[in-house]
Amino acid sequence: MTTYHYRLLNVFAESTFGGNPLCVIEDARGMDDATMHALTVQFNLSETTFVLPSEHAHARVRIFTPGYEMRFAGHPALGTAHVVRALTGAGDDLSLEFNAGVVPLRAEGDVWRFAAPGGAAPKIDPVDVPPADIAALFGLDADDLLDAPQWVDTGAHQLLVPLRSVEAVRKAQPNAALLDRWPLNSLSRRTAYLFACDAERPNTIVTRYFLVRPEGGVAEDPGTGSACANLGGWWRGQGKDVPVHLHVEQGDAIGRPSRLQLWVDAEGVYVGGRVIELGRGAVTL
Repeated sequence: MTTYHYRLLNVFAESTFGGNPLCVIEDARGMDDATMHALTVQFNLSETTFVLPSEHAHARVRIFTPGYEMRFAGHPALGTAHVVRALTGAGDDLSLEFNAGVVPLRAEGDVWRFAAPGGAAPKIDPVDVPPADIAALFGLDADDLLDAPQWVDTGAHQLLVPLRSVEAVRKAQPNAALLDRWPLNSLSRRTAYLFACDAERPNTIVTRYFLVRPEGGVAEDPGTGSACANLGGWWRGQGKDVPVHLHVEQGDAIGRPSRLQLWVDAEGVYVGGRVIELGRGAVTL
């Protein structure tokens, strides 16, 4: 039998029970894929990460959801970097190897940020669904759209839906009767990132992220770093001014307020937020 140590963290958190929860297995050597997936289901968080040795970075990281493995994700990157720094003494500048590639990260205290793997050249494509039909998926009217939804990929392929107002973001509600019309991304998953600039607060963007679970039903994510990075890709694709520093709010609708920081410049896209460690434990398998 082998004992594996883990840490529980909240990422993009400004308070103890805010942000997006994460479990990090400190040393997953000897653990096979089936066990990684089973542990992720056991912890029942949106993601669990598994730290492994790397020849190209300070650590290799695998990310699992209860349904599948991910190539890259934002809040697992930041939370895992926080743990790797503590375990290795690597300092405030380190890199992690994901299935999507090696990602550099930097910290100022417990505030971390990562450079999106594809931030310098985001992939942006039109959606082969009429904009009005996309709006209807979330109980919205076509007039609620600021512009046509787009596929954006700076490390994770996601549907971005720009809305005219914060009020439209807040009233959005996925229509369960229309789930079969929800477009599939490159990994055959249904997700959507809805966002709008706050007219009363310069450089503040209010967002929500929905995903259809493999077992059925729609969930809402508290804080999605990969989608925030794609927002930076969308910003670049719109030809908006850079450099820019944006404050991104997510999770309030489900009682898990997350506060993300987004930087876009001529070199790339960067996403950051605070990491709070909540507890530690061990499992014996």
